[in-house]
Amino acid sequence: MSHKKYSRLNMLSGGEQQRIAIAIALANSPKLLLADEPTGSVDPMTANYIFDLFTELNKEGQTILIVTHDVALSKKVKRVVAIRDGKISSERVLKESYADRLKEVNIDWRNEDTQEEYVVMDKAGRVQIPKDVLERLNVSGNKLKLEMQDGKIVITAPEDAKKAADE
Repeated sequence: MSHKKYSRLNMLSGGEQQRIAIAIALANSPKLLLADEPTGSVDPMTANYIFDLFTELNKEGQTILIVTHDVALSKKVKRVVAIRDGKISSERVLKESYADRLKEVNIDWRNEDTQEEYVVMDKAGRVQIPKDVLERLNVSGNKLKLEMQDGKIVITAPEDAKKAADE
């Protein structure tokens, strides 16, 4: 980027602006780095470079909070906190078997099951069921059937909803 040192910000591409913003953020060695869509305006090769940089910084003790809609990026980090409707809905933690594979570029991270997902229960005992689980239940409306079976909580769509879906 040194060849762009005299360029005005509006003369840089989105990816170049993104890299400059990250460099500026890191210049002061912050205790906490807040990265809002750090790979949003860059090509896949640069996105991998940014992720590798963040990984190395994290190994050195840097705390990094990434906000992203990038599924591939979210599947490569150690911990993901999902927020839905302004509340923490679930937490995903990287599986041990993937921890040493993060540098592999030939993996389609969007299709890998890299994390264990946990729902988060609030003080009142409420949980938000992950959106993809609700979609698989084929739920319409706001009611679910909840039962205890063999020490496990089983959630199903109500029978009348199932009948309506079958018709």
